[in-house]
Amino acid sequence: MGKGTDKLYITHSEWASEDAYSASAGSGVNKSKGPNGGSFKRLPFNFCAVSLQPFEHPVCTADGTIFDITNILPWLKNHGTNPVTGLPLRSSELIKLNFAKNDEGEMVDPVTYKVFTDNTHIVALKRSGNAFAWDTVERLNVKAKMWRDLVSDEEFGRGDIITLQDPQNVAARDLSSFKYLKDGVSTLTEEQERDRNDPMKNVNLDAIGSSAKVLRAKEAVKKARSERSDPNHNVAVAAGNRALTQVVGANGLKPNNAMHSGRTVPYNAAQHTTGKAAASFTSTGLTPHTSGERALLTDEEYMLKPRRVKIKGYARIQTNLGDLNVELQTEYAPKAVWNFVQLAKKGYYKDVTFHRNIRNFMIQGGDPTGSGKGGTSIWGKNFNDEFDGPLTHDARGTLSMANKGKNTNSSQFFILYRPTPHLNNKHTIFGHLLPPSLPTLSALENAPTDPETSRPISPPGIVIKDIIVFVDPFEEFQKQKREGEEREKEKEELRKRGGAEDERITWTGKRVRGNGKVEEGREDGAEVGKYLKTGLEISASGDADEITGEWEEEISEEPIKKKAKAGGFGNFESW
Repeated sequence: MGKGTDKLYITHSEWASEDAYSASAGSGVNKSKGPNGGSFKRLPFNFCAVSLQPFEHPVCTADGTIFDITNILPWLKNHGTNPVTGLPLRSSELIKLNFAKNDEGEMVDPVTYKVFTDNTHIVALKRSGNAFAWDTVERLNVKAKMWRDLVSDEEFGRGDIITLQDPQNVAARDLSSFKYLKDGVSTLTEEQERDRNDPMKNVNLDAIGSSAKVLRAKEAVKKARSERSDPNHNVAVAAGNRALTQVVGANGLKPNNAMHSGRTVPYNAAQHTTGKAAASFTSTGLTPHTSGERALLTDEEYMLKPRRVKIKGYARIQTNLGDLNVELQTEYAPKAVWNFVQLAKKGYYKDVTFHRNIRNFMIQGGDPTGSGKGGTSIWGKNFNDEFDGPLTHDARGTLSMANKGKNTNSSQFFILYRPTPHLNNKHTIFGHLLPPSLPTLSALENAPTDPETSRPISPPGIVIKDIIVFVDPFEEFQKQKREGEEREKEKEELRKRGGAEDERITWTGKRVRGNGKVEEGREDGAEVGKYLKTGLEISASGDADEITGEWEEEISEEPIKKKAKAGGFGNFESW
């Protein structure tokens, strides 16, 4: 039963190898040998075939061999051949590859977002260079007969599909079959050769104890001397430092210290997170996120928070019966004010009629259709009510939003003729008329209307010619914010320069000018001892007030010491 024996069992060594009869020989030891006698090693798909290191700028040949452009170009300049196959190769035949990556930097399929591994069948399209998983191309292109790039929408043919990695073809990326490795040709540059031949690069300094300090010191001295002897290096370093200083100063940035992990919270950071951590935890189709980063609000979302923009807006509603000047309450109804201002700037209310006018109640408009059933907000959908504030329907001339129920505000609004407390917390108040416009409001109230429909009789009717915005509170808010940021930048620059010229004053009152000149004091005499100097000048000029008589110095008597009370322990002076 055994190999060449009459034993009725098979030994361990016979199981372990076909030819070797030793327990130390591994299973299939001879099968793992490559053509050059070495063990079989497969190059990972994300490695350059020349440098045998992960690539950063991948290119490939028509047969699917991947190189890094920074490594293959010097090889082609010196040899002009494919280092793997030895066949002639020109730089114009190289195809630039485009790999999609996820948030973790892993290469993925741009359609299914599956991460590429050493067992993924990867292909690339010759015309665009986009890399896909073969399953995606086969299912969406080949079987569907839809010969267009799934990313760039370019047309391609079956012959344009290049196989970069086929897990079934084991010998495709076998290192033992690379020609330049068989021939022993070096692919290192001159600098890499110098580093390789440098004995300091081949010493494990962490394993030689205290001697490593001496070697590191010698290496640092050698490097410093070489840099000082190279004038171009010094010029380049100085220019780089100046450029970095200008960029940092222009952007108001501070150097990032790796020891400080805390990051400044942006001004527009929301109170909630992005939700990526929770979503990736419950879904395997999303890229894992382990940090709860706060979501960032847009400028519009940031400004539309109640009580954030406290600047009031002003606008004029021009009608055929007169003008109505309104003051907009941005602090308590930012969404309603934003909607009204943006629609007015857009010309939405131009030539729109007031379709409802009830004497001793209100006048309503803002519907371009004139039916009272139309109109949309600036967002194209209804927005919520805003009741968080002290505003109430308690005065004539109150400007409020019309709606069809809860949270159904659009473009229609109404102006009250009298207080209506029953509308509180039902309609959003966002402004009121200024006192000079009340006579025009009376003219609107007295305009003739249809008693059955309460619609102004047309012609002439009541028409909004246009709404002019004089003060946009949101633009003013952004303007003030930009000015504040610029002032902060100026202060930061002054702080970096050591302060402004007028701020550089010593504690003795001496001013230090920008050119280094030191002045004894400021022009207004506001320094230490200014009152003494002023008194001396007045005495010298003889302009002091006249005093009749002479002053006699009074001899101050020495205060009498209090006698110590008898009794007690005393102060122990007699000891």
